Amino acid sequence: MTLTAYHIQHSRHRIIHLLILCFFALLLPQDMQAQRGKNAKKTEAKVYLDRSNELYYDEAKRPGVQIVKGNVAFRHLNNRLTCDSAYFNQETNSFEAFGHVHMTHDNVSLRCDYAYYDGYDQMVRARYHVVLTQQGRTLTCDSLNYDRKFNYGYFFEGGKLVDGKNSLVADWGEYNTQTHMADFYYNVVLKSPKYRIETDTLHYNSHTGMAHVVGKSVINNEGNIIHTSDGYYDSKGDRTKLVGRSTVVTKDKNRTIVGDQLDYNSKTGISEGHGNVVYTDTKNKNGLIADYCYYDDKKGYALVHDRAVAMEFSKVDTLYMHSDTIRMYTYHINTDSMYRKVYCYNKVRAYRKDVQAVCDSLVFNSLDSCMTMYKDPIVWSENRQLLGDSIKAFLNDSTIRYAQIIGQALSVEQLADKEHFNQVSSQNMNAYFIDRNVRKSEAISNVQTIYFVEDDKNKELTELNYLEGDTMRMYFSAERKLQKIWMSKPNGTVYPLTQIPPDKYKLQNFAWFDYVRPLNKDDIFEWRPKKAGTELKSQNRRAVSLPKLANYSPQNVLKE
Repeated sequence: MTLTAYHIQHSRHRIIHLLILCFFALLLPQDMQAQRGKNAKKTEAKVYLDRSNELYYDEAKRPGVQIVKGNVAFRHLNNRLTCDSAYFNQETNSFEAFGHVHMTHDNVSLRCDYAYYDGYDQMVRARYHVVLTQQGRTLTCDSLNYDRKFNYGYFFEGGKLVDGKNSLVADWGEYNTQTHMADFYYNVVLKSPKYRIETDTLHYNSHTGMAHVVGKSVINNEGNIIHTSDGYYDSKGDRTKLVGRSTVVTKDKNRTIVGDQLDYNSKTGISEGHGNVVYTDTKNKNGLIADYCYYDDKKGYALVHDRAVAMEFSKVDTLYMHSDTIRMYTYHINTDSMYRKVYCYNKVRAYRKDVQAVCDSLVFNSLDSCMTMYKDPIVWSENRQLLGDSIKAFLNDSTIRYAQIIGQALSVEQLADKEHFNQVSSQNMNAYFIDRNVRKSEAISNVQTIYFVEDDKNKELTELNYLEGDTMRMYFSAERKLQKIWMSKPNGTVYPLTQIPPDKYKLQNFAWFDYVRPLNKDDIFEWRPKKAGTELKSQNRRAVSLPKLANYSPQNVLKE
């Protein structure tokens, strides 16, 4: 059989080995080669004809060959072979077998229609309807060369290996009956109850059930499509390990996972990703990037760290958020009341062109679609800055609809000249959004405001308004322009721009943290804390003074 150029390319290591052997054989003197052949024949065991119904010679056509027919049986070492008829050459220690050929040794059985056996090389060349079986494993093909010395067989005109519920087909392959290793090449397809693997190179151990694909490969896992150039599949443990930058596309084609190494155990439902893992959900418009990801499908638990970035791209621009660690917990999984909580900590930084944010930690609860930012949270939008003890944002399909700033709330707007700031300070603030724009805001308790008035004609600042009150409401247009302000029982002062006292330009708790603000999507990895002394301080509630009751006792109360 002549190998094609395609075969030779993928088997060049074997061809080179054979060429080296032939080269050294040519260097030997002819008498040395002949002597080596004689010595080999002396040391090798003879092939014996145990029985046959007929035996005769045809010296004219086949000199020195015994022609045997009917119930033929041969024996060589621990090999046994039976057939319908054969040509047996004792001089060459070989024979050709025809019809119902069956060879057995140890736990291996080989059946075919024709076979040539060389007793010196212990090589069987089996042809036509070849079936090799061993301990429940079956290899079928039309052409098989089986080396008894090294327990190695290879086929080169297509073959199929069936191992329990797994089946493999290929154009060319090798199988070792001692190590149970199968090496299949060209148009290889492995089928199992949950997987279908298509590749050009596959190494399979029928004893352990471990398959290793090399080169461009496609794996179908119950509708999930995997593309890899280097991957392992444990058919007994039902585990998959993909290396060499692999891609997984889910059955619904909405989610994609790419990583340097991806591991999945379908029995436990646990998957892991290592090295620049990228997760994309085109349906829900979100994604995730990290160097390590862990997910328990049965519990709905996820852990992500090492340069973790969560992405949300439902709008024109993508929101990027980074933290040291991201955890997700699922409650009442696989029920109608299922919900999730996502925890991001520490050093949270987020960037989108129209909004940026930082905080120490963040929690999102899908039950009420509420995202809460803790410990020195700050949010920027264009020239506006919001901060407080904590900030809550209530979302609707990833779009903010309502926000709360709880404790030490401060809103700052930088004016066009970059030197003056409109400011609102209160205990709490509420903001109501329509189409991502603030249409109404509320400042509640201990309200203080500084607002600079601008001349409509010249667009120049003319005066400063300072107000104090208990509650203030502001209403904005769709273009984010202030329409009106309502304030209960305000106290205020108006200062012409040229007569503003130096200490009235800014509120006592004024702060502008432009040096903390993320500048772009790559800047979210650069943590820049507030300068020492500018962090928000905890404010304790004042204790209510209670009246002291003289001679208080339950008995005295009852008497009254």
